[in-house]
Amino acid sequence: MPFYEHIFLVRQDATPQQVEDITTQVTSVVNGLSGKVTKTENWGVRSLTYRMHKNRKAHFVLFNIDAPSAAISEMERQERISEEVIRYLSIRVEQHEEGPSAMMRKADRGDRDERGGGSRGERERGPRRPREDVEPTVEE
Repeated sequence: MPFYEHIFLVRQDATPQQVEDITTQVTSVVNGLSGKVTKTENWGVRSLTYRMHKNRKAHFVLFNIDAPSAAISEMERQERISEEVIRYLSIRVEQHEEGPSAMMRKADRGDRDERGGGSRGERERGPRRPREDVEPTVEE
């Protein structure tokens, strides 16, 4: 069977329980049509690049699916009907990525402090050097 990666976005005002309900509904649709959801990742609430249906944030959920195309079509039909789902995208891939997705690896990195960065106020600065191109002024 072909492999798919599927991502859907749920409105920001939906509760985590509603997101879980939609996730189990989608999983049951795929399983009912002789498919299999091999991995599920909930990326949580993230900001959107632009407004979609008056929403600036959304719950993101990723599936790795091993199913026939009929199961994908039915899953997308169910998501189109749902008022909670803002957008969805299914992509056929050659094989599934092992381990966590790139978004989860990004979240695991932690704060910028581990990489040597930090917030702007916490930067280490050396001594200030006077500018050489400006002559000091003397007031008389």
